[in-house]
Amino acid sequence: MTKLSRSTTILCLVFGMLALAAPSSAQTRPPIAEQIAKAYGLDGYAKIEAIRFTFNIAAPGFKLSNSWDWQVMTGQVSYKGTDKDGKPVKVTYNRFHLDAEPADVRDKIEPALVNDEYNLLFPLHVYWDTNTDVQDMGMQKLPLGKGSARKVVVKYPSEGGYTPGDTWDLYIGPHNRIEQFAYHRGAPTPPPSLVVSRWAGYKKAGPLLISTDRPGTADGKQARVFLTHISVKLAGSEKWVNAR
Repeated sequence: MTKLSRSTTILCLVFGMLALAAPSSAQTRPPIAEQIAKAYGLDGYAKIEAIRFTFNIAAPGFKLSNSWDWQVMTGQVSYKGTDKDGKPVKVTYNRFHLDAEPADVRDKIEPALVNDEYNLLFPLHVYWDTNTDVQDMGMQKLPLGKGSARKVVVKYPSEGGYTPGDTWDLYIGPHNRIEQFAYHRGAPTPPPSLVVSRWAGYKKAGPLLISTDRPGTADGKQARVFLTHISVKLAGSEKWVNAR
């Protein structure tokens, strides 16, 4: 198998979302956690059989594009990307049987999927991840531009996961949609330690509401995360529903 570079995997995780965190006792969470998740399709998620999407990063000196065909119910995953030399990488595996997969799948490809899936579905994880500490801070000034929004702080445990101790400041606007967020890295390395971006380009894919364009900065430098080629297939149907 063609190997991905360690720096590519780390940068993907840093620009993206916190991956799986270690189990811990559930925190007492405010109602806004469920309200955000419902706004992004929580109630219809159980109907989704499969998801296709491409996760992209554009930053000075760095570009990334990971394409996924994820069969949610069976665990089958097909991945397309590039290695550190720009050569195509194609991998198919089952995430329910990782012990039987090669080391690169376990250590690089699967963590990349977890990261990219968190980008796609992070508002649902605000509710799903019961080991997080979620705090409703009320109306606060937006980190980018003028105006204010309801600030919701989501902090992950200080131990376990790919990036323990990470904190996400979500700025919630009308209809419980995320308008902006600020990411604070919990571990000292690697950079960036602060990512701030807008959530824009909202589209619907079946029951899911997705922000497809998130321009902003990473430690003061321009960076953009964007999601393309999004579609879902619902249980009992062979038709793929594209994000619109």
